[in-house]
Amino acid sequence: MFDHLSCADNVALSVFSREGKTLNLATLASRDHAVWTEAHDVLRRFGLDRAAMMLAGTISHGERKLLDVAVAYALKPKLLFLDEPTSGVSTREKAPIMDIVSSIVRAGGITVVIIEHDMDIVFRYSERIVVMYQGAILADGTPDEIRRNDAVTTTLIGTHPTGEPAFGGAGNA
Repeated sequence: MFDHLSCADNVALSVFSREGKTLNLATLASRDHAVWTEAHDVLRRFGLDRAAMMLAGTISHGERKLLDVAVAYALKPKLLFLDEPTSGVSTREKAPIMDIVSSIVRAGGITVVIIEHDMDIVFRYSERIVVMYQGAILADGTPDEIRRNDAVTTTLIGTHPTGEPAFGGAGNA
């Protein structure tokens, strides 16, 4: 993210890059109406249209999270990796951010891999979950399958599915 550039500039840079126009960026930037139209459309989709001309460094943390994804989305990826897309934002902001991201990527047919420690987000927005523990895959399945998986509940949550402590009363492993 370029904090000293506007939100629209940040997204436009992705579009220029995707189109191979970065070599002549200085001369094309002000004249390429299609790029600016697309940049503003991407910002609108992410609910950031009012922030288009604001410097990226001045928007809220939640808006920055959305802008991060918008910049990547402007590259028109088939696969998008998001590393803790809701970290550092308030609990109140998490669902709206993920609702927007989820809606946009599903509409665009984009496959998304999310690395996330917030299990509420994982279970609410995932179709498939791969649980890793100490560098190995512990479980792989739907959210319901993961919720019922003995290895996951015992190893990561610290209780058996029956509710009994797995580690002599120690809540988490």
